[in-house]
Amino acid sequence: MDFEFTEEQLMIRDAARDFAQRELLPGVIERDEKAMYPTEQVKRLAELGFLGMLVGLEYDGGGMDTISYVLAMEEISKVDSSVSVIMSVNNSLVCWGVEKYGTEEQKQKFLKPMARGEKIGAFLLSEPEAGSDATMQRTSAVDMGDYYLVNGTKNWITNGKTASTYILMAQTHPELKHKGINALLVDANTEGVSIGPHENKMGMRASDTHSIMFNDVKVPKENRLGEEGFGFKLAMKSLEGGRIGIASQALGIASGAYELALKYAQERKAFGKEIIYHQAIAFKLADMAVEIEAARYFCLKAAWLKDQGKAYGQASAMAKLYAAETAMKVTTEAVQIHGGYGYVKEYHVERLMRDAKLTQIYEGTSEIQKIVISRGLLT
Repeated sequence: MDFEFTEEQLMIRDAARDFAQRELLPGVIERDEKAMYPTEQVKRLAELGFLGMLVGLEYDGGGMDTISYVLAMEEISKVDSSVSVIMSVNNSLVCWGVEKYGTEEQKQKFLKPMARGEKIGAFLLSEPEAGSDATMQRTSAVDMGDYYLVNGTKNWITNGKTASTYILMAQTHPELKHKGINALLVDANTEGVSIGPHENKMGMRASDTHSIMFNDVKVPKENRLGEEGFGFKLAMKSLEGGRIGIASQALGIASGAYELALKYAQERKAFGKEIIYHQAIAFKLADMAVEIEAARYFCLKAAWLKDQGKAYGQASAMAKLYAAETAMKVTTEAVQIHGGYGYVKEYHVERLMRDAKLTQIYEGTSEIQKIVISRGLLT
């Protein structure tokens, strides 16, 4: 096993770290408080190539490997996970699905602008009655010959208002259940598409989360991704890679909180000495460091398997489960180490704790990850 990163991987990590510290950290508290979409920061993310870093060079992407993606996601998530989730969805869920399963015409039309960051993508799977059970799709896509007629509502959509391109899961053949679901590429400006209000969330408040409604929306047949009825399988395959992104986000949230707690413990004095020299604090930091390192290797293993063309679904589920649980534990302890200061916004750790909670929920709850992992044990 080789635990050394390549020079290129380290360069990408350092570029992400510099971007996060220089351009994301200023204003991150205000963006969180006011739920302000990070427009300028996302433009810069595109300029740096991070919005299409996993897309091949032939489609105007960065052609980078998944390990580089993990390193970049961690550094950005240390500071602003509202920005990193935009990056994750565009890379892992939307661009990947189009590049993997799209026709050449679809790649030219939809993938290239997203890889360049000129357009943003959104992944439309969840519904009011279809959360953890994604087979229960109520959004319909009726086959009308040369187009599908789409009606329904999608919930909790990251990039909901800013996205120009949707990958939409919709049911065409209800009698076939999940085998009747199609994946459709939809232009957000299509007649009949409407967007609900911005969700007032506990964490990741600056990310663009909305419900999206479809009322007699006509989607051309040529916009279908994959064969008829392939939508559910495409969604599950997309989520396997998406979980690497969210696991890396959770890792970044945890490591960001740990770095802040360590710095505070080295500066804050109590009973005549820095609190890091009190065993109660030192042991907390030791536990945090161990759990973060373990989460990091879970993420890197899943990324390595994906880069090697090996099966990575089980590894990505393990990575997301462990990293998300670690993020929640570490951020809670970071607030505790800060004491009263941890409870105010100025010290950042309360925001990281709020952000950490979502990593246990979206792209498959921790409970769903356990289902995925336990089923994998039987194969």
